[in-house]
Amino acid sequence: MPDTPLHRHLLLVAGARPNFMKIAPLVHELRARPRTFRFTLVHTGQHYDEKMSGVFFAQLGLPEPDAHLGAGGGTHGQQTARILESFEKHLLGLPEPPTGVLVAGDVNSTIACALAAVKLHIPVAHLEAGLRSRDRGMPEEINRLATDAISDLLLVSEPDGETNLRAEGVADGRIRYVGNLMIDTLVRQLSAAARLSTVEELGLAGKPFGLVTLHRPSNVDDASRLRVLANTLARVSRRLPLLFPLHPRTRQKLAALGIATIAPAVHLVEPLPYLELLSLQRQASLVITDSGGIQEETSYLGVPCLTLRPSTERPVTITLGTNILIPGDPTDMEPHVDAILAGRGKTGGPIPGWDGRAASRVVDALDEVWR
Repeated sequence: MPDTPLHRHLLLVAGARPNFMKIAPLVHELRARPRTFRFTLVHTGQHYDEKMSGVFFAQLGLPEPDAHLGAGGGTHGQQTARILESFEKHLLGLPEPPTGVLVAGDVNSTIACALAAVKLHIPVAHLEAGLRSRDRGMPEEINRLATDAISDLLLVSEPDGETNLRAEGVADGRIRYVGNLMIDTLVRQLSAAARLSTVEELGLAGKPFGLVTLHRPSNVDDASRLRVLANTLARVSRRLPLLFPLHPRTRQKLAALGIATIAPAVHLVEPLPYLELLSLQRQASLVITDSGGIQEETSYLGVPCLTLRPSTERPVTITLGTNILIPGDPTDMEPHVDAILAGRGKTGGPIPGWDGRAASRVVDALDEVWR
């Protein structure tokens, strides 16, 4: 008999903040096309703080998860093992195996759930496949490589992803270029973000400001580097006030160094929900970050971005976007800040597939391959 949504069950996995922004457009697209797949949503609980997880579901219009694995924190090994075990148990408890499992990005939930599914002979699609930083010191890079190696369908978000996969010997039949789902979410939510008064509430209405987000271990776990970063941000704030929403990890590391404040013009605030952060990004004069997703969002918005990392798995944000890498000493960002404030920042241009319609192409690909 022909496939119907009842017989085609797509299981969507989300575990950490970036996953939610990639899954949300798919949920909306699948709701609009009910004859493609029936879907369920599993939240692994990798991000379990309300400000890192719960608020996102409400803002992005995501349904309550059909299952919550409650993975929590721990080391990379502990967390990955806990998610793998819990997700395998969830799959085995289903009345029948799903048609396929879709995992997104490069977090521990991604590789753990892909492994659990593949070992049970359930097809896996990897959203945002092919991204490579070439830095195996990043846990995310290991997750990317391993997930791509075992996934059946590789859904690519930027041109370099296709190039990387083909260079690794992946057959063309496993690859689909679909574009960037993060940008789908941004496009959908931009008008709502524009209506917020976040800047006014933070006391910077009508003033130029910079936005800072830092959380990666390579930046915040090394005490000496974190001190240099804090001192550099203090100097930058003399040119431009900075808003710095503190990731829980970053707040903890600053507290361990006895740093309660950085400078009067560096405004340390609590982690912000997606819409509030997007509202700030679109109005910022520049962004200083180590986030992967923010490199993409600033490139779409045309906001200059300085990324404090030795490499990026999103090189299109440099070649076509607004991103500049600061690979070594954090003080190297200061001349770039001066150039941006003098009006010489990168403005970027259109990037193929970053058009707000990636979710439609993803569902088309899944529909074609998993008939």
